[in-house]
Amino acid sequence: MKSILQISGMTCEGCKSSVENKLSSLDGVDNVKVDLGRGQAVIYSKNPVSLSLIKETLPPKFSLINEEGVNLDINGDLTVKESKIKQLKPLFIILGYIFIASILLNYKNWNSSNAMLDFMGLFYIIFSFFKILDVKGFSMSFRMYDPLAKQAPIYGYIYPFIEVILGMMFLIRFEVNIALILTVIVLGITTIGVTQTLIKKRSIKCACLGTTLNLPMTEATFIENALMIIMAFSLIFS
Repeated sequence: MKSILQISGMTCEGCKSSVENKLSSLDGVDNVKVDLGRGQAVIYSKNPVSLSLIKETLPPKFSLINEEGVNLDINGDLTVKESKIKQLKPLFIILGYIFIASILLNYKNWNSSNAMLDFMGLFYIIFSFFKILDVKGFSMSFRMYDPLAKQAPIYGYIYPFIEVILGMMFLIRFEVNIALILTVIVLGITTIGVTQTLIKKRSIKCACLGTTLNLPMTEATFIENALMIIMAFSLIFS
């Protein structure tokens, strides 16, 4: 018989091999095929395989989900999925700190353009920090949805350092127009990949904060990129 499982947390070929090997080791399983792009595992077996056994066999980083993205517990019953707000709490906290910092840096002599430049600079510096903590892991997750990283994997390795450079350019006001144009291009490419992922409803990790924080790909990723692009355009034409 054929069983199709949705599995979250698979970000690279290593994850694919790990899932295939673990599921293939189960008694009664004849063959396992994993589709990394869809986040699916197809199990061919003589008899139904217990979801609890599958859950126990898979490494902790992988989770079984249903078609709506709801986690399955070890008994095969649906559990209440954490709300998106709770899942994305670290992202909201970081963005809040960046927003407050950009306001405080400019409140005495208020200038909206300077506040936006400081926000963008701090955004890049802080987000790049989390990516640099595990550049290899970030690059693997990033190429799951970024169109350029898919075609040129090396781009995923240098991307965190591009963010560092752009962040410094904004904060010290060096060649700001060039930094703004690069922001539109770089984040524009990523946003295309994010949009495609959301439309296809793929269950993958967001690489925006590297691998340290296990953030899901949601509309929040699109919004944060779109916000940066909008600010860049507004400053270019101001």
